[in-house]
Amino acid sequence: MPITIVQPSPNVELHLPDGRTLSGIRGVQVGEFLQKVKDDFGAPIVAAIINNEIHELTYPIKTEAHCIPVTTDTADGARIYRRSLVFLLEMAFSELFPDAKLTIDHSVSSGGFYCQVSGREALTSTDLEALKSHMQKAVDENHLFDRKQVPIQDALEYFKKLGYEDKIRLFSHRQKDYLTLYSLGGRMDYMHGYMVPSTGYLRWFDLKPINGGFTLQFPRRHAPTTIEASLDYPKLLNTFRQYGDWLTRLNIDNVGALNDAIKDGRADEIILVSEALHEQNVADIAQQIAQENSRIILIAGPSSSGKTTTSRRLAVQLLARGISPFPLELDNYFVDRARTPLDADGNSDFESLETLDLKRFAQDIEKLLRGEEVQMPRYNFKVGMSEAGDSIQLKDGQPIILEGIHGMNPRLIPDRLSDSAFRIYVSALTQLNLDRHNRVSTTDTRLIRRIVRDARERGYSAAQTIARWESVRHGEKTHIFPYQENADVMFNSALAYELAALKPLVEPLLRQVSHRALEFIEARRLLAFLEWFLPLDMTHIPANSIVREFLGGSSLKDFKIWRN
Repeated sequence: MPITIVQPSPNVELHLPDGRTLSGIRGVQVGEFLQKVKDDFGAPIVAAIINNEIHELTYPIKTEAHCIPVTTDTADGARIYRRSLVFLLEMAFSELFPDAKLTIDHSVSSGGFYCQVSGREALTSTDLEALKSHMQKAVDENHLFDRKQVPIQDALEYFKKLGYEDKIRLFSHRQKDYLTLYSLGGRMDYMHGYMVPSTGYLRWFDLKPINGGFTLQFPRRHAPTTIEASLDYPKLLNTFRQYGDWLTRLNIDNVGALNDAIKDGRADEIILVSEALHEQNVADIAQQIAQENSRIILIAGPSSSGKTTTSRRLAVQLLARGISPFPLELDNYFVDRARTPLDADGNSDFESLETLDLKRFAQDIEKLLRGEEVQMPRYNFKVGMSEAGDSIQLKDGQPIILEGIHGMNPRLIPDRLSDSAFRIYVSALTQLNLDRHNRVSTTDTRLIRRIVRDARERGYSAAQTIARWESVRHGEKTHIFPYQENADVMFNSALAYELAALKPLVEPLLRQVSHRALEFIEARRLLAFLEWFLPLDMTHIPANSIVREFLGGSSLKDFKIWRN
């Protein structure tokens, strides 16, 4: 067949994952293409992946491409929806309360962000209802979010007029000479990441007063058009507030302030004070355990929260008080592999509480606490069966320390032992946000930690760690987060400086993710996030620091309590 030169077709094709092809006029926005199939998905479409790159729905389709719709029941889609909702809240808030300051603080497990208001008294129920109505009016009127690139100096001048010192400090360290801003109602702001095209997409939200602030509620991924009932979380909130106090002591309450400190040569001070606050907290927990004469110490938390280092630092503090805890390994109580429960897909569910022989576990603990000698089990992972282990007898008053994902689950130990237990929940509850409207996700912090550790200890690529992360998160939501308020104390393992320290190690790993890999989008998102941090030299980070568990060089890596 002879090759000829022809005029480009006025139409262009968009190929969907299910084999269907959409045809439309060249240059039409991808959102218009996807209107044709929007009812075929179980959640709203808020973005699109075009040839393995994520784009907003306003992206014009100029050439033939492969397209994956991004819906709000996915991680990327949920982030886009929530970010856009925050922008809507901020714009409505600035119109109703122009002299007040709104800060988006941290996430809540029932689906929402805790928000604080300063510069005026706390919002009343009437104030919140007026704010919600103002937001709903904007949703009904479906205003466009105007996206524009602004020279960095113009952006700095704009935020200086508004008095946004946190944004000025952040943007002053930006390497690029422009900033992408969004506007609504004549007011602009920077939102870190992609947005929906207009307010009409933001139909599901609510505002609820809580503890002097309020919660901006949004749907969770498993129910993308439903607002769940809000739950009280006093212990978690208190832990966030404690960390906020720590940041105040450090004079660092946002990433711009951290960058200023690093640039001004104050990195050592930030490290030393951060570590001192951690050590003081661990010491306080050890003192509480000693005073209560707790016989069972349960430590739980999500992946890469620093549980291992925290438990070992706690053991050191207990030893300093003359208390030698017995480390009990929960993995040795796995049921034989043939009895492992199955998940909804028929696969072995190794994270289920029923993977443990709870009856024998309870019997052994009771015998140990009575001072009896116990033949402990040892789980043979090669054959998937339990075998006879060491015979153990505790000294008088010797406590048991146990680390595992089910530590906060009330079903782990029987009620009759509950009064003897002291529960510690560990997580990296980051509160050092980019600025007052762009929060840093605790999940992102933990994922970055894990990428670095997996590469160093297991030889995993960043793509491999990212590929496993969704499954890890599912297990956390099922087995850990619902029980976090059962803790007697919460330990925040986040360090104000850690992302600056992790940055030099994780960036090369993320850049190695192939453009063709499914994990490329997540790697690129994390790289864009890390651009905001100045790197920090890890030389002066103490060997017993929690961040050393991930960076390497931890003096607690091989620490074990000696068994007499």
